[in-house]
Amino acid sequence: MKDLSITTLHVQAAVACGLACAAIAHAGECPSGQAATNALAGAPTAPVGITDTELAAIDLAEENVHLDQRRLRMRHMTIAPGGIVPLHSHEDRPALIMVVSGEIFENNSKCAVPILHKSGDVAREHLGTKHWWKNSSAFPVELTIADLVNDAKPATMAKQVM
Repeated sequence: MKDLSITTLHVQAAVACGLACAAIAHAGECPSGQAATNALAGAPTAPVGITDTELAAIDLAEENVHLDQRRLRMRHMTIAPGGIVPLHSHEDRPALIMVVSGEIFENNSKCAVPILHKSGDVAREHLGTKHWWKNSSAFPVELTIADLVNDAKPATMAKQVM
């Protein structure tokens, strides 16, 4: 009987761990059944309440990958309450964004509803992603961003304080 109880506890722990991991894997992604083309009609085109600071960068033409006109950069962004990161594309600039603190909504061209990103979530921005973000909370949102910048397209590499 003792062995059965221990086995049952192990199974329960494994199921709980699996459910927790499944929840984490889907955090900050388009909700199930909501993946759809979204034209993002009326999306904002101007930033509001954003402080964007480049922390460091590496010229990838000088590295073994030899990617001319490309930099790997890391940034810190603060989005004030009511702040907006305007509509932009990641057709040529893949990025990973970690929500360090706060909660923020992303409006994505591939999702019919806004996507909620919470502290600890990592958003993946890549080929075909067009989106805009809004901080609807009463608190600032802090992000850490790593992206590959195409220096031949100055609009994607601009240092911004908005």
